[in-house]
Amino acid sequence: MVLAGKIFLVEEETDLKALADKLNKFKSEDKENNVVLVKEIKDLELVGDSLYGTFSQDNLLDAHHHGELVRYPATKEIPFFFSAYDNRILLTIMEKKAMANNIANQLSKILFISIGRIVEARIEPKIFRKFHEENFEDSKVIFFDGVDIPNVDKLSLYGSELGDTSIYEDYLKHGEIWYIVLKSRKYGMIVGVTRNCVVTIFSKAKKDNFVEYIKKEIFPLIR
Repeated sequence: MVLAGKIFLVEEETDLKALADKLNKFKSEDKENNVVLVKEIKDLELVGDSLYGTFSQDNLLDAHHHGELVRYPATKEIPFFFSAYDNRILLTIMEKKAMANNIANQLSKILFISIGRIVEARIEPKIFRKFHEENFEDSKVIFFDGVDIPNVDKLSLYGSELGDTSIYEDYLKHGEIWYIVLKSRKYGMIVGVTRNCVVTIFSKAKKDNFVEYIKKEIFPLIR
């Protein structure tokens, strides 16, 4: 199963205990089509340098039943964790980009009343390039953005040993690396990483593998 997540930066000055106090026992209810929809924070646990939890949210989904559109409630549970790292608080939401962005905004409102207090974490282009070039032999896919060629928004390379190709060097003259898929030398997993900290593990892996990879390999890249 593919594991995906996105890392965010908490811009407000705070600590893990203060976050835990605000999130503890959070629960709200809304009604739609006479159905009570619940949103709550569950399974909060402060372990070492991280605060782990689950964002649980009810939604109404559409289904066709004998030619009619039927709406039914379903619960989505998304794991997340806040980590104290390098004098900052980073938030990792273990879900695909669009949902992760939505949850980050909701957590911002729960914790700090308004959105914009939890923002995207970023990796500087030079640091991202260095990270990639340390894994030259194991690169599978590279996307470049900020391309200066007219009418070209992105450039891409697919294959093996991409770092050793002359076209790679040529593309670097015209843009910056935005997304890479590589095989982690340390963990042996196929991983996709973007410069705005969307991480996808394509290899067979467990949640604990994902958390460890994020903390050990990606957190040090964030400035």
